[in-house]
Amino acid sequence: MTPEKPKAVILLSGGMDSCVTTAIANRSHQLALMHASYGQRTERRERRAFEEIADFYGTRERLLIRLDSFAQIGGSALTDRAIAVPESGTSLEHAKEIPVTYVPFRNAHFLSAAVSWAEVIGANAIFVGAVAEDSSGYPDCRPEYYRAFAELVRQGTRPETQIEIMTPLIQMRKSEIVRRGTELEAPLGLTWSCYQFEDEACGTCDSCRLRLRAFAQARISDPIAYRARVAQ
Repeated sequence: MTPEKPKAVILLSGGMDSCVTTAIANRSHQLALMHASYGQRTERRERRAFEEIADFYGTRERLLIRLDSFAQIGGSALTDRAIAVPESGTSLEHAKEIPVTYVPFRNAHFLSAAVSWAEVIGANAIFVGAVAEDSSGYPDCRPEYYRAFAELVRQGTRPETQIEIMTPLIQMRKSEIVRRGTELEAPLGLTWSCYQFEDEACGTCDSCRLRLRAFAQARISDPIAYRARVAQ
């Protein structure tokens, strides 16, 4: 008999990075997929992407959480409509300032819920699609952040609990992620990256620009629809 694969919790936002992370985790683990709604502008579209990706992998074990406090706290263009989503097209990986799309300390909330669920269902790993080098300069996407959180997990769970924090994309460039997802036949056409709209991706926000540039550099056609495709 083939040994049963261990279980892992995957943080699946519905974006490209978390989708490819899910494809990677699927090779070695049983999937338990978690999605968070936190008052972001594209909340419904991201939820749809999550459900469609989960259906693609045939995953029944799903957890949907709400973190409404982020919209109340504000301070981010993703959760506060008084702050405009930037369409500057700057090279974010070289930016000196944290962009206004950073949601303050968001990933700690996601990870905390994932650890709680992992401990209950007996998962031995949590997979996170964080990207350090070719992302948006968010402080909670850095390798040292996840090393620190792994120590927090060791200190804050039962003595017998063993949960590893897995960040398989963290040292990859976006174009490499596109290629890896294509190799693994990840459903990239089901993913959603746009910060602004829920019908067609804007093509001008920083997230769309990073995604379009990644597909262009990988020489692979992006399967989703855009209102505009700005030259990269």
